[in-house]
Amino acid sequence: MEMSVPQRDSRWRKSWRLIKINKLACIGLVFFVLFVWVAIAGCVLTFGTKPVFDPSLVRLQEKLRPPLSKPSLETLLPEELPVLGIYLFGTDDLGRDVFARMLQGAWVSLTVGFVAVGISVLIGILMGGIAGYFGQDRPFIDTLIMRFVDIMLCFPSFFLILTVVALLPASMYNIMIVIGLTSWMGTTRFVRAEFLSLREQDFVTAARALGLNHARIIFRHMIPNAIAPVLVSATIGIATAILTEAGLSFLGFGVPPPDATWGNILASGKDFIFDAPWLTFIPGFAILIVVLSFNLFGEGLRDVLNPKLRERY
Repeated sequence: MEMSVPQRDSRWRKSWRLIKINKLACIGLVFFVLFVWVAIAGCVLTFGTKPVFDPSLVRLQEKLRPPLSKPSLETLLPEELPVLGIYLFGTDDLGRDVFARMLQGAWVSLTVGFVAVGISVLIGILMGGIAGYFGQDRPFIDTLIMRFVDIMLCFPSFFLILTVVALLPASMYNIMIVIGLTSWMGTTRFVRAEFLSLREQDFVTAARALGLNHARIIFRHMIPNAIAPVLVSATIGIATAILTEAGLSFLGFGVPPPDATWGNILASGKDFIFDAPWLTFIPGFAILIVVLSFNLFGEGLRDVLNPKLRERY
């Protein structure tokens, strides 16, 4: 008589089960995926010499049109007509299609968020790994790195970014680099704490006994085991970077025209908040939903990577 052996759930299946239990994390994941697809569509449809949706096309005779309004066919040339046949999100004070500008702004926000967090994570892993791995044998390295982290944390992040950006030429690349270079401190602390714990584990001792060099031990054996809190921090950090870029663009220090961002759409609409409230509400709600979805998904990811919950389910 053959006995059936129960199948063990895979790591991905357990992770998916934990996310499904957390309803808010599911909602965050849905909006996260939706935002990524919208941003990719914005890249494809709004950039290039002849974009499908032209976010910089000025139609002065069509300014401040409300959402879902139809264009004036007798005053527009065929190439000036909106692709959808209506102004889905209305127009701004220059008659530009807000829907096209929101699509382009989604791509800018996604790019800034991912690139800035990528820079901060790389710096944080490098600095935190060095501090945690060499901290016990060479305390001055740990002390030097952590005191530098403390100094950086003494400055208000947004005002530090604002000061640096004001001194540099306006560029999306400068925004990404500055945000990344001023937001790595939290990742450094996470990685250092994980390395201080991992360096006492048996597999690290065995790797040292085999004569492996420090770089191989750090990058091949320790970083993969310390990456869990970094992923959670990075997910929430993307939301912070998007919010920071929107704030800079709102103040006029962000991505320069003619590129559209949610922040400068919001800035252009503040003067027409009573005449054209959609110029404020549409980008404002978009920023709110995207930032909230990243935070909710980050909290769900923290539960997924919690070993106690994984064992329970």
